[in-house]
Amino acid sequence: MLYTVKEVSTLSGVTVKALHHYHKIGLLMPAEISDAGYRLYGKRELERLQEILFYRELDIPLDKIKELLEGSQNRRTILSEQEELLAARLDRLGAVLGTLRKSMNELEGGQPMRPEEMFKGFDSDEAWKEALKEQNDYLKDAYDVDLLQDGQTQVNAADLNEQAAEASAFMTAMAESLTSGIKHDDERVQRLIGKHLAFLNAHGHSVTPADFAAQTKFFLQDDFHLRMLEEQQTGLAYYLHAAGEQYAALA
Repeated sequence: MLYTVKEVSTLSGVTVKALHHYHKIGLLMPAEISDAGYRLYGKRELERLQEILFYRELDIPLDKIKELLEGSQNRRTILSEQEELLAARLDRLGAVLGTLRKSMNELEGGQPMRPEEMFKGFDSDEAWKEALKEQNDYLKDAYDVDLLQDGQTQVNAADLNEQAAEASAFMTAMAESLTSGIKHDDERVQRLIGKHLAFLNAHGHSVTPADFAAQTKFFLQDDFHLRMLEEQQTGLAYYLHAAGEQYAALA
């Protein structure tokens, strides 16, 4: 039995436009083209489309999928490898979901999380790219800044885990200072900023006191980052900016 491109679109959920594109780049060729010019697909083409969609679930680019499918592997081998890849992703996403739920539980007054628990699941380079995707997409749209350079930037999970743990500890300490009524120009708050900047500079980020103050001003003015800080603690963005300005003035 042969199916038209529209029927294949209905079966698979893949748009007609995408199927035309797959044909154009040689990723999914029709079984035949009718005298009237209609693309027609058989069972083997449906199987190949299924294999393509499994790879797409793994965020593999189309050119790489084409390369993988053009190998000499049979369908059973391809599906077996895809099963392993998807199972590994499922395990990792399960760990990330568990971390998310624990974080939500903590916000609702549940058991506080230890710093190392906050990053369970973010133990691979690809996991960190996924975690950074929302912020990166926002920065590209709003400021034409691409942190990941279209996915080509090398992400080091071990380094990011360490830096994320330090950043979390710093922001938690700042939030606790705010809720404890400690003023932004207090020596204890200024010392926290000094330690934070020393850590950043020791890990390859050249950040001066003036740079830090400018960054806190940006956080205050940018809705995306302002929301992130205010969701952690009301008034934190303003407190952080005031403290950063004070630190820069005394540097």
